[in-house]
Amino acid sequence: MADALLSASLQVLFERLASRELAKFIWAQKLSPDLLNELKRKLVVVHKVLNDAEMKQFSDPLVKMWLVQVKDAVYHAEDLLDEIATEALRCEIEASDSQASGTHQAWNWEKVSAWVKAPFANQSMESSVKKMIAKLEKIAEEKEKLGLKEGEGDKLSPRPPTTSLVDESSVVGRDGIKEEMVKWLLSDKENATGNNIDVMSIVGIGGNGKTTLAQLLYNHDTVKQHFHLKAWVCVSSQIFLIEEVTKSILKEIGSETKPDDTLNLLQLKLKERVGNKKFLLVLDDVWDMKPNDWDDLRKPLLTAAEGSKIVVTSRSETAAKIMRAVRTHHLGILSPPESWSLFTKLAFPNGDSRAYPGLEPIGRKIVDKCQGLPLAVKALGSLLYYKAEKREWEDILNSETWHSQTDHEILPSLILSYQHLSPPVKRCFAYCSIFPKDYEFHKEKLILLWMAEGFLHSGQSNRRMEEESSF
Repeated sequence: MADALLSASLQVLFERLASRELAKFIWAQKLSPDLLNELKRKLVVVHKVLNDAEMKQFSDPLVKMWLVQVKDAVYHAEDLLDEIATEALRCEIEASDSQASGTHQAWNWEKVSAWVKAPFANQSMESSVKKMIAKLEKIAEEKEKLGLKEGEGDKLSPRPPTTSLVDESSVVGRDGIKEEMVKWLLSDKENATGNNIDVMSIVGIGGNGKTTLAQLLYNHDTVKQHFHLKAWVCVSSQIFLIEEVTKSILKEIGSETKPDDTLNLLQLKLKERVGNKKFLLVLDDVWDMKPNDWDDLRKPLLTAAEGSKIVVTSRSETAAKIMRAVRTHHLGILSPPESWSLFTKLAFPNGDSRAYPGLEPIGRKIVDKCQGLPLAVKALGSLLYYKAEKREWEDILNSETWHSQTDHEILPSLILSYQHLSPPVKRCFAYCSIFPKDYEFHKEKLILLWMAEGFLHSGQSNRRMEEESSF
């Protein structure tokens, strides 16, 4: 996703290279316009193959390394132009101050030139640009060896925290296992651990619906009436942070916490709050947990009333064993009919594929490639809803991304879904990848950050830039 940011950076560079302020500084520095045009041409050559490189990086580590070199060169170019823009602004402010004091003073371009040269102590700006051109030229030559093809710019059109809310209308299958789990939740005692609180785990690969199943259980009408207290906590972090999880549990059940609360104070609060109450806790997306972490987490929960339950979802059965789950459900994939049913709900208006006889057979082949993973089916179904042309569906079906081998568990279907976002959405979405996993976004602040990066451009003179974020 960071490559959409790279593309956005290049777009900003092109705009700066064409700016009037830069033209003035070129004149003041006696920098050859031909040299600057050469820099722009090299950047264009790199930009044209970004889409191809973005797709191939998942299957070719050499392409991934090439992209790292491109980023380094582009960011250095940004730094260079940032220095120029800063000095241009300084000149403008000085000229404005002179006029405000009643003195009319023309810009002293010799002074401007001296200012610009200052940040580049031992090398002139011209030398810096030439070095950058040489670097980009070498990068451009390497693209040929890697077999990267020129495209048409942006023509190709850390998992967020989960919540307990679920859209049951888009859920397919799992009825049998759901009823079995509900029955277990409503039972008073498992009599397996000797404690008042028992653990059930839902284990499976990423994208197979573990979280959705947990959401269905959490929101089941009978289950909601059965428990006095309920808490949904998205763990997600690869390092289990006992204090953060304990704070989240307390917040979920309506207890206040303070930033300076120690783990001891947090546990005492939790122990008092759940004491003698029937308590349901869902720990979603547990990656890794050490035995000591589990022992520390469960101590304050042991005061809960008999019949209290913990439901944990995880990709690792080890976590379930550490938590001494009395029941472990290995969640399988959806059947072909279930996958197709889910896909039609999302990909076709009113869920009716019969109205699109030219698209249905392609859609069935795409669904087969999703291998029964609900998340994959949902991602592509939602994407294809906005594509009505047969060619567009065939592009998805025949994409090389299906054959990608990744080292970070990104499903090919999700990569495809990202690659086909519109350019503005793609850049804004990619920007979010610089934040840590499970970071809580604030809409207004995020929009301001997008604006600062130059990702939002209003095409209408009477429209505020913030409104562009409502894509």
